[in-house]
Amino acid sequence: MPSSDNRNPFTPKHRDLTDSKVDSYGKGLHPLPYRNGHGSDILGPRNPDREKQQPDLVRPPSTDKGTMANMKWSFSDSHTRIEEGGWARQTTIRELPTSIELAGVNMRLDEGAIRELHWHKEAEWAYMLEGKVRITALDTEGGNFIDEIEKGDLWYFPSGHPHSLQGLSPGGCEFLLIFDDGKFSEDSTFLLTDWLSHTPTSVLSKNFRLSPEIFSHIPAKEKYIFAGSLAPPGPISTTTNPIKSSELRFTHKMLTQPPSPFPGGTVRITDSLNFPLSRTVSAAHVTINPGAIREMHWHPNADEWSYFIRGRARVTIFASSSTARTFDYMAGDVGIVPQNMGHFVENLSEDEEVEMLEIFRAPRFEDFSLEQWLAETPGEMVAEHLFQTNERAGRAFVEGLRTQKVAVKPKL
Repeated sequence: MPSSDNRNPFTPKHRDLTDSKVDSYGKGLHPLPYRNGHGSDILGPRNPDREKQQPDLVRPPSTDKGTMANMKWSFSDSHTRIEEGGWARQTTIRELPTSIELAGVNMRLDEGAIRELHWHKEAEWAYMLEGKVRITALDTEGGNFIDEIEKGDLWYFPSGHPHSLQGLSPGGCEFLLIFDDGKFSEDSTFLLTDWLSHTPTSVLSKNFRLSPEIFSHIPAKEKYIFAGSLAPPGPISTTTNPIKSSELRFTHKMLTQPPSPFPGGTVRITDSLNFPLSRTVSAAHVTINPGAIREMHWHPNADEWSYFIRGRARVTIFASSSTARTFDYMAGDVGIVPQNMGHFVENLSEDEEVEMLEIFRAPRFEDFSLEQWLAETPGEMVAEHLFQTNERAGRAFVEGLRTQKVAVKPKL
């Protein structure tokens, strides 16, 4: 356990042979590269605020070894596109080269503001962060879908399905969009105004059976996000123009799912089993109590794209070949854990919960628990792997293993 100067672990005299977590941001500490008598201070230029946010890069655990690509990005470091009535910023393979399978967009819409009618090559999955939004969509059978989405709700639009978004609640709304290709760009969507402004008016006249002069009034360029008026919740259906309702369900209420409770927090899983339309993206909503840990595990079917909603956490990624690296995260940060790489998520705080999303380009959520695997492996084999020189320690370890998965474990 830590010893000597417990009030500030970033000192030459501090000793901690267990590499315990340090919440430098929460405690207002300034990390320095001292560890168990080694290291020194920093004489050159510094960015103290960034150092407090990532203490495990300034003073890594002694177990970190080898070279690993960067697995962290903050939306605060992303370029923000500012428009009339809202903004958008993205995290893609261009910002975070390890974000290969998925890309994310953080978007804000004021009340009444519209993300214009559009579609994508990629499928779109979304999590509502704050406020309320109205979505519209059309399926391939001509079925219309309209719904109003609130905090904790999801939507999913398959590739090519046209849709729109409009902020509803006073103060507007904010959400996280996920696309099933890391190379996605929010600036490369198929927009209604962009298409029509690049189509001859003679063609528009034939297509819509109207005089060409009418189309002299359409926007000369894309609108993307713009201030709009709040319309009634659905299109007007008449005898001559009937509206067909879609049989597909494009939305899902993730936070109304009963959580799976664990001693250290909760887990809600949404994938194609309970949200059938979401065939390319699955996710888990996880809360981790103060000091608790999302257990050591790995995902066999996809990279993990993590999004931290609240709190502060550290994640150590084991990449095989004696390579491990620890990254620190806080609200608004994105983390990547490549497929099959072992990892855990530990809450750095002693008084604040961590809330995060684990998102995958896969129809099903899958993970392997390290403890469950060892518990269901012959005990003698496990003991000989880890404690061959100490039979007593091996017996104690094997007897303490539990076959039931505990996805979030409490602090000791």
